[in-house]
Amino acid sequence: MSDHQGPTDREETASERADRNWNDLLQEFRVLQTGVQVLGGFLLTLPFQSAFADLDPFQRGLYLVLVVLATVTTTALVAPISIHRRVFRWRRKDRLVAAGHVIARIVLALVSLLVAGIATFVFDVVVGRSGALAVEGGMTLLVLGSLVLLPRVIGGRPPASEK
Repeated sequence: MSDHQGPTDREETASERADRNWNDLLQEFRVLQTGVQVLGGFLLTLPFQSAFADLDPFQRGLYLVLVVLATVTTTALVAPISIHRRVFRWRRKDRLVAAGHVIARIVLALVSLLVAGIATFVFDVVVGRSGALAVEGGMTLLVLGSLVLLPRVIGGRPPASEK
């Protein structure tokens, strides 16, 4: 009896597939981590700028929401590593991959909110509230298109083995 689970074009065991999927997830997390660190670093420098005192209450509130969002996103990005440390050598890579997949989807949503929020914040400070609202609407459409619509169009329907 083979260790394979369902039809595949790869000759790999379930353990090898879990290892490959985990490595794919790690690569995705590395890319996301760099982006979140840059955005978070940008946010953390703002209070030390002289113009920060000129922010209105809405802008200060949005800024603080974005700082919290950046820290929550960073925390979510390291969660799979914490899980990996917990289950290391316990032969539970399938659970790790499943959890990592869910966390990756959550992180993508958080990063989307963070990117749209930062664009909104910057436009609000630079050109005003109406420009910020226009950018927020545009960014929301871009994010939904990039993270929801595009993967569905390109990916198509899941194979029967994944349903």
